[in-house]
Amino acid sequence: MKYRSGRLGEEIRRIISSLLLRGLKDPRLDGMVSITAVDVTSDCSYASVYITAFGVTEEDTERREEILEAFYSAKGLIRKEIGRQIKLHRVPDLNFKFDTSLEYGRHMEEVITGLNISHDDDNEQE
Repeated sequence: MKYRSGRLGEEIRRIISSLLLRGLKDPRLDGMVSITAVDVTSDCSYASVYITAFGVTEEDTERREEILEAFYSAKGLIRKEIGRQIKLHRVPDLNFKFDTSLEYGRHMEEVITGLNISHDDDNEQE
């Protein structure tokens, strides 16, 4: 079966998420760790796996490194499971990254709130 990169990314995300729930028993992955997205290159040779961890901030670099190390040490197992569940000619090489979009969104909300723009100003202009 031929997969498009978007569909393949969703399938890989589903497989890794289920592995987190039942198969990856690494103490570094305790707590709420989840896969937010998987981007696969157009030739399906590489996949970027985006991770979030509840309670781990951008400043907590040591904890983030631990989590990334855990994923990289389980990379072979994860790729093997992907290959078992999805019939592919070649399983993509996985690159794990922290998803910073939620942190960025919170930062932007703080910036907008800090502008002190009231909604009354908008209504007066109409």
